[in-house]
Amino acid sequence: MLSRLMTHVEAAYAAPRAEDASLAFFAAMQDFGASYLQTRLYRRPAATLTSASHWAAGGFITRLAPSDWPGSPAFNYVCFECNPLLGAIRESRTSYRFSDFAPHDNARYGAYWEALSEANIGDALCATSYGADGVIASLHLGFLRREFAPDERFAIHMAGLALTERLMSLTSPPPTTVVRLTRRERDSLALVAEGKTDWEISVILGIAEATVRFHVDNARRKLGAVNRAQAVARLVNQRLI
Repeated sequence: MLSRLMTHVEAAYAAPRAEDASLAFFAAMQDFGASYLQTRLYRRPAATLTSASHWAAGGFITRLAPSDWPGSPAFNYVCFECNPLLGAIRESRTSYRFSDFAPHDNARYGAYWEALSEANIGDALCATSYGADGVIASLHLGFLRREFAPDERFAIHMAGLALTERLMSLTSPPPTTVVRLTRRERDSLALVAEGKTDWEISVILGIAEATVRFHVDNARRKLGAVNRAQAVARLVNQRLI
């Protein structure tokens, strides 16, 4: 899984600019049938988080969508009138789907999905990285289809987090201190990147599940990540695995 992740972000990591990295990532995601991309780098609004304050924060890097989508009534509807994705930001989610916050079978979101269909989005997988001083890097990756195999969804989300970490590193100064992980911390996170559960990692490394959680959480804190998924992406971005 880790090698597959690196295959899909290698070109993005070689890109010199955030826009180039976004374009390279979208090209790689054609293997999965991606139909839409939006990347953004901004600061969390100091005011109450609303559709208006979220939009005003700016920081749009790249949007790959039908040319008549931006500014259309459908676009304005999902950006300003019905934006359930604000919940993901409030919860500091790093990986989610549009449908996690707007279920397809909920009639309340019928107009929402009808509007998104104009941008060739049947659902979207999203990745968000949270940095220092309220900096947020986000990816919305749309697909015409709605169903994803669990391992496929995991791979796309992890690749997306690797991209958002890269976007932050392209526009922010490098860390002034080197993160030093123990061998167990690094090995545990590398196995998280392979999609292994804590129990599976404990069997592979020959340690207790509680010890696995201890090592993963220590690594997460050292890397300044909000959860283990971002910790893996941060480790990949810093080329520590």
